[in-house]
Amino acid sequence: MFEEDGIVSGSMKADSVPNQPETQQYKVFPILFAMLLSGFIGLFGETALNVALTPLMAMLEVGPTTIQWLTTGYLLVLGILVPVSGMLLQWFTTRQLFTTSLIFSIAGTLVAALAPNFEILLAARVLQAVGTALLLPLMFNTILVIFPIEKRGAAMGLIGLVIMFAPASGPSISGLILANLSWHWIFWISLPFFAISLICGLLFLPNISKLTKPKIDILSIVLSTLGFGGIVYGFSSAGGHGEAGSGWTSPLVIGTLVIGVVSLILFSIRQLRMKQPLMDLRAFKYPMFTIGLILIFISMMMMLSSMLILPMYLQQGMAVTALTAGLVLLPGSLLNGLLSPVMGRLFDKFGPKWLVIIGLAIVTVVLFLYTGITPTTTLTKIITLHIFMMVGISMIMMPAQTNGLNQLPREYYPHGTAIMNTLQQVSGAIGTAVAVSILSAGQSRFLSGVANPETPENQLAGFTSGVQNAFVFALVLSIIGLITSIFIKRVRVGSAAKPQGPTH
Repeated sequence: MFEEDGIVSGSMKADSVPNQPETQQYKVFPILFAMLLSGFIGLFGETALNVALTPLMAMLEVGPTTIQWLTTGYLLVLGILVPVSGMLLQWFTTRQLFTTSLIFSIAGTLVAALAPNFEILLAARVLQAVGTALLLPLMFNTILVIFPIEKRGAAMGLIGLVIMFAPASGPSISGLILANLSWHWIFWISLPFFAISLICGLLFLPNISKLTKPKIDILSIVLSTLGFGGIVYGFSSAGGHGEAGSGWTSPLVIGTLVIGVVSLILFSIRQLRMKQPLMDLRAFKYPMFTIGLILIFISMMMMLSSMLILPMYLQQGMAVTALTAGLVLLPGSLLNGLLSPVMGRLFDKFGPKWLVIIGLAIVTVVLFLYTGITPTTTLTKIITLHIFMMVGISMIMMPAQTNGLNQLPREYYPHGTAIMNTLQQVSGAIGTAVAVSILSAGQSRFLSGVANPETPENQLAGFTSGVQNAFVFALVLSIIGLITSIFIKRVRVGSAAKPQGPTH
């Protein structure tokens, strides 16, 4: 049994944790290398395919609604599997889960590289999503165990680098591949890196998790699947994937959202009544975990909605190419990833409060300026604003996430990481769907008030109005986050505990 340095005790603490026995020494570098490399390639594959969706429609002879399932199906699998990862971390060893996740990732990547038609490619994406869903919570849980609390910020910063850098580089790298090779090579180049990660993990990764093997509650799994799956699918569909079955009035969207919400309510009630829950919601007793979770949820909604709306406006409103739109967003996204380890070290030294508050203040100013975007806004201004926004996001996410997880006792680590990773998937689906809906409503409202709505000038003005409204939505989220950040406190090692009530 490995003991962790600086773990929160079972009783609630305000901003401190008692000293614990020192952490066992691990071969940290090869463990991190295996985890981060496999995580990078997995997340790279998720976004790299996006730029190939349009040519794939012609090659595979399918429409936009069908081809979008390569993305929706991936997110749906993550939404279903990530919630049960807390249970898996308690049933299977670290090596078993890591090996299984890499086998799924390698199998999915190989099948995708060989896929002759859409059906096979979709099946490959499902296999890849299973691998990623197993790997991401395992990566967070491993960091929590092998690093003492006072060094976790820098380690979590490296995870942040991977999570942001990989998706940001995916479209650019795949664009170069598609310019010279077939789309299959997006997957072929990933295979050797997965193989290297698997070998490194088998050689150096120890079994660090504590196996309690709680009773498997089938009803909880069913409710979790229906709840999170329904929410992710419903919001993804409402966001407008293609011309069929989209929109908030669609019976399919309404039905899946109702099933999802009811199932989540029943799931939550059941978890709170069980001695060994599938996802232990008692983690919400810890106020810094709850505040961190709220900030992560808001940040993901802001970031993903903005990263969807901005490229749309660049291409449709400002008439730039898809490649140019990608290049406009690339500096900010890459800087966000590169700054994540830096923010981790600053978090270790100074704590989360001022990092998070300053980060949210920067994002709030940027989003306010984005609400005035027009077709005459220069690309230089958009690039600059996006850089500042992504710098601000880097100051929020890792400190809030690490500080929140630091307050949990070790037995809550699997549940805490599962809750955070699950809500990140859900927040992405909700944020993008609501932003697109606000954009569409704003556009329709503008066009209904003009004499000639079909003219190109009015169409552009209507689209601009909708985009500005979508940024107002993101601005409101950032203000809510800024108010929430006032209550964040650092979880410290070894200082006297101060009593504090639970956050609701």
